[in-house]
Amino acid sequence: MHLILTGATGLVGSGVLDAMIKTKDITKISILSRRPVPMADDAKDPRINVIIHKDFTKYDSAVLDQLKGARGCVWALGISQTQVSKEEYVKITKDYALAATEAFGALAHENEPFNFVYVSGGGATTKPGRFSPLYARVKGETEIALAALRKQNPLMHISSARPGAVDSSAHEAIKKYTPGPPVWYRAAIPVLMTPIRVGLPGMHSPTLELGRFLTEMAMGKHVVTSPARDIEMIGEFPILENSAIRRLVGMDK
Repeated sequence: MHLILTGATGLVGSGVLDAMIKTKDITKISILSRRPVPMADDAKDPRINVIIHKDFTKYDSAVLDQLKGARGCVWALGISQTQVSKEEYVKITKDYALAATEAFGALAHENEPFNFVYVSGGGATTKPGRFSPLYARVKGETEIALAALRKQNPLMHISSARPGAVDSSAHEAIKKYTPGPPVWYRAAIPVLMTPIRVGLPGMHSPTLELGRFLTEMAMGKHVVTSPARDIEMIGEFPILENSAIRRLVGMDK
């Protein structure tokens, strides 16, 4: 199976790339990235093809030709709202994802739907309130737009996953490749993550299991067709909260 990955140099994307490399049923991994991906280079895996792609609002024939035969994508491309302007955040978070979904529609075929997994985030909401932060509103708006695209093209099996507190502390394979947080944050991680792991496990998103789950979703596994306490449905478009992710991947009952 041929899968596409974006955001491969980020925390979630690194976890997904590790899971894809470990999955024998995946025969090709196409990574769309603005720059080289050290983890992919070091893997020396002939299945990996890094496509340097500078403009995520456009997909010309040269790019789409390299993606032919792909059956799914994990869209892990993203950035913190604190690192860019509001306009740039909307462009990266929403516009890029929608442009890709529309372009990848050409990869879906009868009896071979395309699985597009959008990595959203805990706290995102499709029903924002007056005090909802920017990231929550924009990710929610993106989910609503993706739901509309799924309705327009039933062969595009689009879904959204909302990880909680993403933690790579137990994921040795990706530690050297993940973005380095500020010194103060590195010192605070053990203090912050321990109570979440112990007292609020439903909010904990270890990259090892998260990467595996997102990969399996892109492969067409974990099909969700009905709502639950932690799964919102917009038509046939599912939005999975972190507790649903943990349950489906086997971490919780």
